[in-house]
Amino acid sequence: MPATALSRALTPLVDFVYPPRCPLCGDGIAEGPGLCAACWDTLDLPGEPACMRCQLPLPAASQGSVCGTCIAHPPRHDGVAAAALYTETARQLVLRFKHGGRIGLAKLMGRLIAARLADAPRDAVLVPVPLHRVRLWMRGYNQAALLAHAISGHTGHAVMVGGLQRVRFTPKLGGLGRAQRAKTMRGAIAVKRGCAPVLAGCDVILVDDVLTSGATSEECVRVLRKAGAKSVRIACFARVPDPAAQHTGPQNETPGTDTIPGAA
Repeated sequence: MPATALSRALTPLVDFVYPPRCPLCGDGIAEGPGLCAACWDTLDLPGEPACMRCQLPLPAASQGSVCGTCIAHPPRHDGVAAAALYTETARQLVLRFKHGGRIGLAKLMGRLIAARLADAPRDAVLVPVPLHRVRLWMRGYNQAALLAHAISGHTGHAVMVGGLQRVRFTPKLGGLGRAQRAKTMRGAIAVKRGCAPVLAGCDVILVDDVLTSGATSEECVRVLRKAGAKSVRIACFARVPDPAAQHTGPQNETPGTDTIPGAA
């Protein structure tokens, strides 16, 4: 019996022995992965109006507009596909997934991201934002790579986990201005040797868990463009609605991790 068929056959038994529960509040749910109805209601999904360049939420009278940040600093990317806005519910999911070892949440989060990629080219390649080997060793997994595989399961897009690599360890970017963040990230990420010919001419979907200030993703986009990528779209589970409001926390790091002992 194929593994997928066996898994489906055993699901009722597993659910009977270990009833699926909401990963946030612990209430029972019909099937997993998912959230209970009450927690679903608190998940803030992106909508309109939004910036035509980066999909940042805009005031009600701003339909068809471009946000001030994109006007002042036109992004290199070709758009952002975010499953949710980084409000409290999304924050709790990300912290459990990224720093709490709840890697099973990748299925839920990947499914929500995939729903935002219905218009992506069929031959696009999913490339996760890389972790430096030190952080990978400390955490044990690259959350962006897990999300990329989960997205692929729904969209069928190929995954190139090793497409990008962090060649230099960088400190957290909290408290730095835009120019300082860009300078810190410059040269920290590179296209892995041998992958440039594959990426040349490709539509790339850059995958990450959270988009905050965009310093890391901008450097990823820069090197992908340099390698010849035809387009680069950012796909993330959550994006911070107002990055400027996060100035007291780690920029382009998951907001809130400064309160978690050992978070990296």
